[in-house]
Amino acid sequence: MKHTSTKIIGITGGIATGKSAVSSILREKGYRVIDADIIARQVVEKNQPALKELVAHFGQAILDDDGNLNRQALGDLVFSNPQFLEDLNRITHPYIFDRLKKTIEKDCLHYDFVFVDVPLLFEVYDELEEWDIRFHEIWLVYLDQDRQLERLIKRNKLSRSQALARINTQIPMDEKKKLATRIIDNRGDLTDLRNNVEEILSEFIH
Repeated sequence: MKHTSTKIIGITGGIATGKSAVSSILREKGYRVIDADIIARQVVEKNQPALKELVAHFGQAILDDDGNLNRQALGDLVFSNPQFLEDLNRITHPYIFDRLKKTIEKDCLHYDFVFVDVPLLFEVYDELEEWDIRFHEIWLVYLDQDRQLERLIKRNKLSRSQALARINTQIPMDEKKKLATRIIDNRGDLTDLRNNVEEILSEFIH
């Protein structure tokens, strides 16, 4: 990535650990947050090349009646088969990383700090480096697996086995703790989370 004095901070966690809540708090405080999930949704919109490739690979069953991606159908498919998940990533990641890199470079012209919310940052770390997407620090939104499982079941209305299948495709949270620069503890309520974010911001920025 082009030389920049902007500090680029990765925000990551695990499924249902609270990354979106942390990103919302950062935005409320006026910081620029790039959401890789939003980019991932944009690249598979109707008529986009990535969606055409997915349909060619997985078939029309991943589309709804209007020709848009049926995310539930695709999710049920790829989380039941590791090879399908690998195929999904192989097809979509180049589109996602290309747009992510261009967005970061553009924002570095205007902001001193840019936060980049990448749900599976550690899982795709090598690929990010290949695209020359690098971070000054990586902050992990932490939740123990019992609470993570409980929140995922409630949020996505999944069975326990479905939720575990999704969690088990990711690096365990305790392993991610060892890799992160800073830990944002989300085992409490929203007020606790806000306080934890503010404390880390104070340490990092001042």
